[in-house]
Amino acid sequence: MRASSVAAVTVVLIGSWLVYLSSPAAARSAWSMPRTAWGHPDFQGVTWNFATMTPLERPRGVDTPVFTEQEAAAFERQTVERQSANSSNGYDWWDGGTQHLDRRRTSLIVDPADGRLPALTPEAERRAAAGRRARPGAEGGPEDFPLNSRCIWWQNAGPPMLPSPYNDNVQFFQTRDHIVIFNENIHDARIVPMNGRPHGTIRQWMGDSRGRWDGDTLVIDTVNLSDKTSLRGSNVNLHVVERFTRVDEDTLEYRFTIEDPTVWTRRWTVVLPMHGSAQPIYEFACHEGNARNMEGLLEIARFLESKR
Repeated sequence: MRASSVAAVTVVLIGSWLVYLSSPAAARSAWSMPRTAWGHPDFQGVTWNFATMTPLERPRGVDTPVFTEQEAAAFERQTVERQSANSSNGYDWWDGGTQHLDRRRTSLIVDPADGRLPALTPEAERRAAAGRRARPGAEGGPEDFPLNSRCIWWQNAGPPMLPSPYNDNVQFFQTRDHIVIFNENIHDARIVPMNGRPHGTIRQWMGDSRGRWDGDTLVIDTVNLSDKTSLRGSNVNLHVVERFTRVDEDTLEYRFTIEDPTVWTRRWTVVLPMHGSAQPIYEFACHEGNARNMEGLLEIARFLESKR
């Protein structure tokens, strides 16, 4: 009797251990950080995708940081239906993500705790109102179009990298003293010195980035953005701190903090998981001065003017 009891307990323990080994927790504990020849975490050899349907801000009327399973399913269904509406004649593939983020989060913003952007400063409110009043009804020339329509810059190329309707893919290339962040959209490559070099003074489309390692986390500090780019009204005074941490084989946690006291009353932070895949980064066949594209946009603007 005693022998059979021991055997039964042994079978249960072995079964429990096998179940654990097949669980995500065991997979994470068995995983070890890949490293470069010089010892830093290796983000290379993977295409990281950060498409998601989770909104930047928590929707109005939602007062919890996560949805219930039923709420998440309904939100996903409604989002897919909205994205698919009137899209039968679309010329390209729009992929803003078809599944919610992990833990059914209601916003990408984690700070402030309400999941929403901080209030604008009074001066930023005045600038925004003036911009709305001055906005022309139709574009008169190429310079009146936003930068993404002119194939110059898109926000998912960063910094910071925010999900867009498509091409939310990025790759990393690493050396001892530089890291390159290569985005599929617009095909921008951001070269980040890692050798302690101080920030320069020249303003650039993607700002002036400097990187360092904080343990196994890559930290990139960016200032000196051009006045031609804009993150919700912020440009030359924008300060972005990005943090990349590889948490398992297929997940890179991307966290960034935004600060501009001339626009917002406080800083704000986003957490966005990037998911690894073996897919390549494809050509982004759009470039500044694309005559055919711009001719079509201007023809549409003139057509809309004629209908007024």
